[in-house]
Amino acid sequence: MQESIKLFIGILILLIGIPIGNYLAMLTKEELKSGKKWFRRIVILSLIGVIISLIFGNDTLMFTFAFIAIVTSRSLKK
Repeated sequence: MQESIKLFIGILILLIGIPIGNYLAMLTKEELKSGKKWFRRIVILSLIGVIISLIFGNDTLMFTFAFIAIVTSRSLKK
């Protein structure tokens, strides 16, 4: 029961990353143009971190890397 509550809270926090990424993209349009290649690298490294965290079973790091990947990728969409 406690694990399912942690999973539910983690998913809610990941969903909050979508509007946060959109908001940051709206505020920082100039930086997005010049740093696009760096944002892509951050997304790739975050996804690698998610996979490694899944292998080692560390949920905290997995959700952290997933949040970073979501926020950064939403910034790239704008």
